[in-house]
Amino acid sequence: VQLQASGGGLVQAGGSLRLSCAVSGRTFSRYGMGWFRQAPGKEREFVAAISWSGGSTNYADFVKVRFTISRDNAKNTVYLQMNSLKPEDTAVYYCASSRGVGPSRIIYEHDYWGQGTQVTVSS
Repeated sequence: VQLQASGGGLVQAGGSLRLSCAVSGRTFSRYGMGWFRQAPGKEREFVAAISWSGGSTNYADFVKVRFTISRDNAKNTVYLQMNSLKPEDTAVYYCASSRGVGPSRIIYEHDYWGQGTQVTVSS
């Protein structure tokens, strides 16, 4: 199973980025997907998750309204639209495939991980 994240970069505060994560080697539509992030010197934390069908989503409080997770099961891809970015959003963002169908917030409930994509927000 491979997860390939892309779309990170450098953006000014208030700007937007759209992350993508393409999944191969697994029946994508059977599993929930999540996005997590890790800033330097901090633990990895939950950002957003989506159920197998896209019908249910889950967000960390600090990204509600600003970020939107979505998926395209025909393309085996999950997205994270990030708007109104803040310097504190700077981190490496990881996509992950859940062991189950729901939008899990729990790190250990995800069994496959992408390599991460760097997001840097300047003030």
